[in-house]
Amino acid sequence: MLVELRVRDLGVIADLDLVIGPGMTALTGETGAGKTLVVEALELLLGGRADAAIVRAGASEAVVEGRFVVDERELVLSRAVPTAGRSRAYVDGRMAPASLLSELGEDLVDLHGQHVHQSLLHQTAQREALDIFAGADLEPLAQARQELAAIDARLTDLGGDPRVLARTVGLLRFQLDEIAAAAITALHEEEKLVAEESVLAQIGALRVAMAEARNALAGPDASQAHASLGATDLLGMAASQLAAHESLSDLAVRIRAAQADIEDAARELRLRDERLEEDPERLEAVRQRLQLFADLRRKYGPSLADVLEFERASQLQLSELEAAEETRCGLEARRRAAAGLLEQAEERLGASRRQAAPKLAAAVEAHLRELALPGARLEVRVGDDPAGQEVEFLLGANPGEPALAFAKVASGGELARTMLATRLVLSVAPPTLVFDEVDAGVGGEAALAVGRALCAIGRDHQVLVVTHLAQVAAFADEQVLVSKSETEGRTVARARPVTGEDRVVELSRMLSGHPDSAAARRHARELLALAARSVTASSGSSNLE
Repeated sequence: MLVELRVRDLGVIADLDLVIGPGMTALTGETGAGKTLVVEALELLLGGRADAAIVRAGASEAVVEGRFVVDERELVLSRAVPTAGRSRAYVDGRMAPASLLSELGEDLVDLHGQHVHQSLLHQTAQREALDIFAGADLEPLAQARQELAAIDARLTDLGGDPRVLARTVGLLRFQLDEIAAAAITALHEEEKLVAEESVLAQIGALRVAMAEARNALAGPDASQAHASLGATDLLGMAASQLAAHESLSDLAVRIRAAQADIEDAARELRLRDERLEEDPERLEAVRQRLQLFADLRRKYGPSLADVLEFERASQLQLSELEAAEETRCGLEARRRAAAGLLEQAEERLGASRRQAAPKLAAAVEAHLRELALPGARLEVRVGDDPAGQEVEFLLGANPGEPALAFAKVASGGELARTMLATRLVLSVAPPTLVFDEVDAGVGGEAALAVGRALCAIGRDHQVLVVTHLAQVAAFADEQVLVSKSETEGRTVARARPVTGEDRVVELSRMLSGHPDSAAARRHARELLALAARSVTASSGSSNLE
C-alpha cells in the first residue's frame, strides 16, 4: 500500500507531500489544478518514461518519492528527472535502474486511465485473472511440466542421442573382446617372447658355433680323419712337462685347473647341443603373438601395462553406460507417462478456461452497463492450444465497433471503467489501484454506480481516484483537494485533505460551481448521506454473505 507520496518541482507542483490511507481516496479540484500531475508523478515513480519538459521552470530537476508498506515492510522508491541528462532511480536509498522500479511497480500499483502501467493490459495477467475467476487448479499442470522437465534433464545427462550411446557401447565391447582374446598372462610376457624368438631364429648358427668351440676345446672325434689335438689335450701335455720339474710344479697345478674348467665347458657345450632342436612352428607362433602385442600397443597404449589399464577403464565405462542404458529405458517409460499426464492436465485446464471465458465476459459486461457503457462488449478469447495458454481480453466499447485488445482501446475513460468493472468481478489486483478519468462522459445514476464500484473495491484494495464528479468523490473514505495559488508571482499546486464542512464546500463546488450555494450544500450533504447508507448496506450485505 502507498502510504506517502512526495513530489517536488514537477510542473506546477513545487513541493507536495501527500499521506494516503487505506480504502478509497478521491483527488478533486479545479481543472488544471494539478490532479493529473499527481498520477503522472506516480507513473514516473513506477518506471514510466521521463521527460525533462515536466521539470518545474527554474528548477534543476523534478523528484518523486513514494513510501510503500509491503507485508509490514517499508519500501521507498525514488525517481529524479533532471533538466539535462538521464533520469535516476533509487530503491531504499540505493541507486537502481528505472526498469527495477517498473518491475517492482507491477506488484504495487495499477494505473488506470491514460497511462500504460496497467497489469491487465498484459496477456499474462489476463490469463491469471481468468484462472482465478474459473477457480482453475494449475497445480497438476505445473507438476506435470516439472516432472517432464526433470526427466528430460536426466535423459540429457545420460548422453543425449541414444544412437550415439549404442555405438559407444558397441565399440567398447569390441575393444574389450579384442584385449581379452589376447589373454595376456603377465606384464613381462612380451620380453620373454622376444628373447625366445631371438633364440629360435638363430638355432642353426648356434649349433655350428658350439660345434666349432667344442672341437677347439676338446678336439674332434677320433673317427674323423686328420684328427688334431684340442685345447684340453695341449694343456695336459703342458702340465705333464712342467710337473717333471719340482720348481715348476706350481704352474703345472694351475694349468691342470684350467684344463678342468675347459673340459667342463666342453661338456656343457655338448649337453646344450644335444638339447637344442630347431622348431619352426614354435618360432612362427612366437612371432604371431609378438605381432598381436604390437597391434594392441598401437591401439591402446605404448606398453602392455597401458593396454591392461585401458581394459580396466573401458570395463568401468561400459558398466556405467550399460547401467545408463537401463536407466534410460526406465526414464523413457516415465517420460511417456508424464507426457500423458501433461496432456490430460492441459486438456482439463483448457476446458476450464474455455468454459469460464464467456461467464467472465458476461459478469464484466453487467458492471459495464452500470458504469454508463450499456453497449460495451467484452470478449475473453482463449487460444486453440490444449491448455488455452493464449488468453486475451478485448473490448468493443460501443455498438458496431470491433472488439480490440485492451492495449489498443483509444479512450482512457472507457478503458478505465472496463478495468474497474473487471476489478469488481475479480479480487486479484495489486494493493494500490489508481483511476484517472474513470468518470469521463459519465453522469447521473451512472456516476453513483462508479462511486459505489470504487468504494466496493476500496474494501480490499487501496483506491486513489482522480475525479470531477461529486457523485464519485462522495463515496471516498478520504477526499484530498488539489488547488493552485499564486506565490511570489509563481503558480503553485497544493494538496490538503478536506473533512467536515470543508468537504461539503468542495462537493458543492463540484456540483454547481458555486461552493457558497445553500442548495448545492444541501445536495452535497445528501450525497454524503446517500454514500454512507450505500456503503453501510453494502457492508451489511457482504457480512451476511
